[in-house]
Amino acid sequence: MKCQILHESRGRMRVHFCQKHMTLQQADIAEYALSAVDGITGVTVHDRTCDVVIRYQCSRRDVIAALSHFSYAHAKARDLVPAQTGRALQREYEDKMASLILRRLLHRFLLPAPVRQALSVLKALRYVLRGLRCLLRGALEVAVLDAVAITVSLLRGDFQTAGSVMFLLQLGDLLEEWTHKKSVDDLARTMSLGIEQVWLRTPDGTEVLVPVSQIGKGDCVIVRTGSMIPLDGRVEAGNAMVNQSSMTGESVPVHKTPGAYVYAGTVVEDGECTVCVESTQGSGRYDRIVRMIEESEQMKSRAESRASHLADRLVPWSLGGTLLTWLLTGNATKAVSILMVDFSCALKLAMPISVLSAMRQCSTAGITVKGGRFLEAVAQADTIVFDKTGTLTHSQPHVACVIPFGGRDETEMLRLAACLEEHYPHSIANAVVAEAAQRGLLHEERHSRVEYVVAHGISSMVDGERVVIGSYHFVVEDEQCTIPDERIFRHLPKEYSHLYLAIGGQIAAVICIEDPLRREAPGVISLLHDAGISRVVMMTGDNERTAKAVAERVGVDAYYAEVLPEDKAAFIRAEHEAGRCVIMIGDGVNDSPALSASDAGIAISTGAAIAREIADITISADDLYALVTLRRLSHALMQRIEWNYRTIIGFNLGLIVLGIAGILPPALSALLHNASTLLIGMRSMTELPCSGEHSREHL
Repeated sequence: MKCQILHESRGRMRVHFCQKHMTLQQADIAEYALSAVDGITGVTVHDRTCDVVIRYQCSRRDVIAALSHFSYAHAKARDLVPAQTGRALQREYEDKMASLILRRLLHRFLLPAPVRQALSVLKALRYVLRGLRCLLRGALEVAVLDAVAITVSLLRGDFQTAGSVMFLLQLGDLLEEWTHKKSVDDLARTMSLGIEQVWLRTPDGTEVLVPVSQIGKGDCVIVRTGSMIPLDGRVEAGNAMVNQSSMTGESVPVHKTPGAYVYAGTVVEDGECTVCVESTQGSGRYDRIVRMIEESEQMKSRAESRASHLADRLVPWSLGGTLLTWLLTGNATKAVSILMVDFSCALKLAMPISVLSAMRQCSTAGITVKGGRFLEAVAQADTIVFDKTGTLTHSQPHVACVIPFGGRDETEMLRLAACLEEHYPHSIANAVVAEAAQRGLLHEERHSRVEYVVAHGISSMVDGERVVIGSYHFVVEDEQCTIPDERIFRHLPKEYSHLYLAIGGQIAAVICIEDPLRREAPGVISLLHDAGISRVVMMTGDNERTAKAVAERVGVDAYYAEVLPEDKAAFIRAEHEAGRCVIMIGDGVNDSPALSASDAGIAISTGAAIAREIADITISADDLYALVTLRRLSHALMQRIEWNYRTIIGFNLGLIVLGIAGILPPALSALLHNASTLLIGMRSMTELPCSGEHSREHL
């Protein structure tokens, strides 16, 4: 790319691309391609002037080389650009804003007075009709206040005030719409399905794990219990219960049979199906995420709802105050000053924007939140329940050893276990598959259909024999598998979790899993106690010995061992009956009932897709400090909502008093009201204070 350096300082360079015009698409390609260069920390592209500002920590020579090799046509550069970047939205509203202001200036200074007056009357019709429609519905809303204020100004012959009010209303509506769409857009672009690999069924009927990017239209992918459907398509074979609440809002899973259409981003809750892909683009994944966010705004916190309801209730008082002021003073100007100020705009703008901004800030911290009421639940929670595996312990446990029975070969037992476990995403299954890969063991598909028993294990048929793998409860107690050597069995290493593999009704091997505790877990639980959580509980399917050891090390207040999925959900229901607000944190299919039953269910991002789908909040698996950040951001959000509430009521009430006193004319009252609304809205978009990083450094 031919370019010219306009200015540079230490770590910063401004260059001009030598072209007459830069499209929005070219601007996006330049921004994302240059941002991907090692050492470049930030890129800002000004498409109107074809200028690019680059901030870097690498050598100046590397930046020059990146610019010289850059090309819009380079396929890799184009692939870096996401489907939605926000640039088009920004340009759209910049143009709308400029057009609105330009029209106002032209009307004000170039048109003769009679024409301006006629245009004011024509514009007023829209607001009058809007107010009449509200009255016909039996509603006294802010539209009625606007209509009355504009009508009274026109009847008094004060066309300048009427025009100013309508301009400010248009400006406020435009900025409100822009602010809201930008908040939704910023949040939506931080979210994704997070699917990297899928099971592809080859023409000869075998299954191959391949990157989702290699899937094309007409390919068949296999999706099993707990996994997310990666692409849109039709069910070719199998039966599955699919949770598609994020798409349609349906509260119960939908039974999908051959011929049924399934959507990317929905989750198989039970069963398995083979999907013939019809669209490799996810059919508007961004649009669906936007729809989910907009639906989540309906999940308002009680603080939001109180502010919204108060705004509507204050409209009749504003109208009554206007009439009373006119009757007592006979001064129409003072009466109209009340109409210029309403509480609804600021209350209904600032509250949802505060929530969207908090959700966006959570997203940048690796936390995805589905609605404001869940942030409020986190702020009010006094009990938090942890699943052990994958939450308090690492999401990537590893195999410590394999103990074979009956003279079987250790390597072959691990190979068979990996062949079964690779089909179901769970931290223990991932550990087995990873160990087989580390040892260089190739495991061909030797089994028939794999069946997953929630919270227990997996069963299948291999070479005509039934093979099961899972917990002691499942393999020994439920399946009644025999133990060939009681002496070895009694002396299994107690410091490990055990995964049992049985072939033909007999224990063939025990795989010992080392599940190391997260280094940060004790500190995080201490910080949660400091943040107001009075009770931290750990629940696990592991035995009493393992559960007790972990509980003592992390410092939980209580623990429960050998629990089933229904036990976790029952515990949360009992806590609710005791008047407690409960958060549940888990990562597996077996945690789904408890996640659904809690006030705010939190899933680990590396866990099962069904857990992430059902959960109200998802946190990054990097570390548990995200929980402390989430708690503090939730508290900060509730404080901001309360501050907005008090400030809006106090400031606008002051404007009304000054208007009644004759100190502020109606046009100035309207200007100050709209300015305060925008300023509070802009403040609501700023980041909330959170000291999570300092806490981490302190520990």
